Amino acid sequence: MKIGFKYFALLSALASLWICAGADAAEVRAWLDRNSMQMGETVTLNVEVTGDNGAAKPDFGTLAQDFNLLGSQSSTSMNIVNGQASSKLLWAIGLEPKHAGTLMIPALDIAGQHTQPLTLNVQAAIAGTGGKAGDDVYLDVSVEPRAPYVQQQVHLTVKLYFALNLTDGSLDDPQADGLVVKKLGQDANYAADVGGRRYRVLERRYALLPEKSGAIALPVIAFRGHAVDPSDVNSFFSRGRSIAARADAITLDVRPRPAASGNDAWLPAHSVTLSADGIDATKTARVGEPLTLNLHLKAQGLGFEQLPELALPKIDGADVYPDKTTTQNRDDGEWLYGERERKFALVPNRAGPLSLPAISIGWWDTAHDRAETAEVPALTLNVESAAGVAAGPDASNAANAANVASRQNPVASAAAVGATSVFADQGAEANLWRRLAFFALALWALTLTAWIVWLVRQRRRTQVEIPAHAVADTAATARTAFRAACTNKDLPAAARTLLAWARSIDSQVRNLGDLSRRVSDKTQVTAITELDRALYGAGKVDGLGARLAAAFRNGPDLSQSVAPTSLPPLPPLYPFRT
Repeated sequence: MKIGFKYFALLSALASLWICAGADAAEVRAWLDRNSMQMGETVTLNVEVTGDNGAAKPDFGTLAQDFNLLGSQSSTSMNIVNGQASSKLLWAIGLEPKHAGTLMIPALDIAGQHTQPLTLNVQAAIAGTGGKAGDDVYLDVSVEPRAPYVQQQVHLTVKLYFALNLTDGSLDDPQADGLVVKKLGQDANYAADVGGRRYRVLERRYALLPEKSGAIALPVIAFRGHAVDPSDVNSFFSRGRSIAARADAITLDVRPRPAASGNDAWLPAHSVTLSADGIDATKTARVGEPLTLNLHLKAQGLGFEQLPELALPKIDGADVYPDKTTTQNRDDGEWLYGERERKFALVPNRAGPLSLPAISIGWWDTAHDRAETAEVPALTLNVESAAGVAAGPDASNAANAANVASRQNPVASAAAVGATSVFADQGAEANLWRRLAFFALALWALTLTAWIVWLVRQRRRTQVEIPAHAVADTAATARTAFRAACTNKDLPAAARTLLAWARSIDSQVRNLGDLSRRVSDKTQVTAITELDRALYGAGKVDGLGARLAAAFRNGPDLSQSVAPTSLPPLPPLYPFRT
């Protein structure tokens, strides 16, 4: 009986351990927020683990074959009921099917457990299901015109309507082969009531420029994001649930360039303007004085890359010098504007009438579907000889003929003046600037000359003036001071007063080195050398004061001194060394 009791106790213990282990084992499950959907929509896969907060994130990469993975979120919750605690760990991942059909979501391995496989029925998208009023989120896309000419601007407007609180999202930009896409302006945000429901609207505009004729298919534009929905348990996550919207595909029927457009540059635009300024035909020009002509080309509905280069033909009677072209693109939120601007310097090379030909550029008016021309009218200038040069007989005859023609036909003359009133005169202004430039150059040369003269005088003054520390400026005073310094054995003072004494005789003496080379008495040369060594070296100083006084008893012997023809720019590094 004792043995039977022991076996019973052991079995009871093992059973208790098995029950506890089963109670503590993690439980996993997976489910979809819906089992049927259409292409273009998204679905959320939820995976939950109960009883193991430390479980590793499942490998969702196995779903990439049939789905686009739109990001995952995780949350942890803890419940206590009747003193018993339980925890749950939940992952939610957005999925976008890549194709229609019955798609399988395989079992996922989590914390040593496996979820049940899931099945999702994906139906093909039905035409016209890009969204409608009443949906939580939908897209509205409009295109104008649907049948443009090649290179003509097409207006594309994309509106995103959403009635949920978006936490994030991305809206596709239109793109297609053979199509240049340019975004216009900034996004517009506003509210709208549609079908009795209040929406917030994001509006975005584009300019589409087809580069080839024929059919161009614009792929589906889609929106993907996350939104907070209080009725959905996933709304308590940081990003909310996944949402998506798609617009219907669009096809453009691009027409080729019409034959009536001619052979010039193809410019399909809403409007094109060509203007000129800088020259006034009512004023007289002069030979050799430059005139500035500024041409400006602007097109509404085209980029500057599509506009032709601005150029002038050869002008008889003037030399033409073009400047670099300046370009820019801008937009007003609806239209793209391309601009080109170029300046030309015109220099008349003979007196008499100067004819500037008309400048024209052909373009195609897309608003009225017809050919148009932008033009700057021709004009004629009266060019006089250069200032101080008499006009030749040919120029005088030409000028007289022009005056006679003007008197005979005043109406035509007035019309020509009115047609060219857009130009402004530059000749007088050029003369003024030329005179100012010559005056500034002369003033600069005068200033430079004055500065050089002042520098030379300053240098001479520095070379000949006596230093401030000199104690005497006359021979008698210098001699007395020198002898006193020698008696007091003050060698620095003896050097200063000796130089002052020598300068009173020869103003070209600058230092002891000069004095040593200029004196004729060998005794004085020896005394100066000893003084130099005593001041700047390790020379002997005993009795030097007496020897200096004896050597220069009668003053420095400068009877043979000759001023140097030129002075070095700087004194020698060691002036008293021999």
